Amino acid sequence: MFLSDKNLLFPSRRIIGLLLTFMLVFGNFFSGALTVKAASMDELLEEVEARKALPIQSNEIDNWPTGPQVSAQAAILMDANTGVILYSKNIHERLYPASTTKIMTALLAMENGNLDDMVEFSHDAVFSVPTDGSNMGMDMGESITLEECLYGIMVASANEAANAAGEYVSGSIDSFVTLMNERAEEMGCNDTHFVNPNGLHDPQHYTSAYDLAVISSYFFRNEMLCKISNTPRYHFEPTSTQPDDFYKNNKHKLINGEVPYDGILGGKTGYTDDSRQTLVTCAEQNGMRLVCVVFKEESPDQFTDTVELFDYGFHNFQVLNISENEEKYSIESTGFLQIGNDLFGNSKPILSIDTDSYVIIPNTVTFQDLDSEIDYSLSDDNRVAGINYSYHGMYVGNAYLNLATENTSTYEFDTNMTATDISVEKAEVKTETESDQAQNTIFINIKRVLLVILILAAIFIAVFMIHALITNGRTAKRRNNRIKRKQRRRSFIRTDFDDFDF
Repeated sequence: MFLSDKNLLFPSRRIIGLLLTFMLVFGNFFSGALTVKAASMDELLEEVEARKALPIQSNEIDNWPTGPQVSAQAAILMDANTGVILYSKNIHERLYPASTTKIMTALLAMENGNLDDMVEFSHDAVFSVPTDGSNMGMDMGESITLEECLYGIMVASANEAANAAGEYVSGSIDSFVTLMNERAEEMGCNDTHFVNPNGLHDPQHYTSAYDLAVISSYFFRNEMLCKISNTPRYHFEPTSTQPDDFYKNNKHKLINGEVPYDGILGGKTGYTDDSRQTLVTCAEQNGMRLVCVVFKEESPDQFTDTVELFDYGFHNFQVLNISENEEKYSIESTGFLQIGNDLFGNSKPILSIDTDSYVIIPNTVTFQDLDSEIDYSLSDDNRVAGINYSYHGMYVGNAYLNLATENTSTYEFDTNMTATDISVEKAEVKTETESDQAQNTIFINIKRVLLVILILAAIFIAVFMIHALITNGRTAKRRNNRIKRKQRRRSFIRTDFDDFDF
């Protein structure tokens, strides 16, 4: 009985052996996993240091502010309004954008849709993306407004919402992808090719930091898209076509307040195992609206590097209005090119630099340090040419030469000019008679009118001078006659006095 109880209290050697074997195998597996994880972390840190050591192209420009050594594979800081690049690092390398792809998706939806339209979620929109990816839990057959769909895309980074928006715009996901690529080409993106609207990894789905900054510049010029992408948390309320009540939080730390920064206008996060961390952010300070793109980073460096790049841009560069500083081109000195209510009253130069254009240059540089070049290929509507400004080959801004327009009921000036008809130093106005012009419309060639006036003035002056010469001749003759008469009278008087003896 005692042995029986003892066997119950003490396991057999076989059971102990099994337990020891299990613990040994488990321990070896666990330690192996730790070793693999430690090795992968070491490799990751080595990659981070290698990326940080990559050259920064903007630092190679003479007298250009030295930019920070970020750990991103590629990074760019660009002014959204002018396209001026303040910081560049591998900006044309083709990399995977991940969910920052949704910036183009949302932009096209805004350009081609109505915010109040209903967007229905099809089977393909919902089930063509992995269930463990970013989503907002929409089911097939449900529908929300396009505005809510855009919040789902930009705040929740919902893959099915991006698909549904694409189907709403183009009828199918494939057709929408075609539109994405066409729009990218229109924007001048040479290193971009999209395969889907959401950014899920595909070897043929890529872009560059420069191209994405260009796309984002269009995005952040739209105030509604800025508002949507700058939303920290959005409440999706139930409707008759979508029964759920839920919130979605924005993971962008400069937007949700985890990393505070003044002037943030919006942005988008992105991540896949192949792309690593990607981030697009826009901020506005000191008259500059800057877009920052960082590709292939490790968290949380994508946020801290973005802050460092924004500080670099806002603290080291200045905005200068071109029309207020330009002295090389005498645009307003062409006196015979005027337009206004009358020829001699209120008028303004027919050719002038637009007053809204500006350059962005380092604080240590003056406007007079810039190089400029006339570009007639920029002519469009009332723009006859452009002036491109650069500093040591780095584009810093441009201005347009505009033809003035004036709406009057009494007369109109013919301003049908082309870029080849006009230059900064000399401009000619050509008159073109159109048979279908209204009968009450009078076209005036300014140069001819002023030439006629000058000829008439010359004739008037010549006549006046001839008249003056004739008049002066007659006056001189009368004066001589009077003098002679006086002399004769004096002679006569002396003769009379000579007859007397005093």
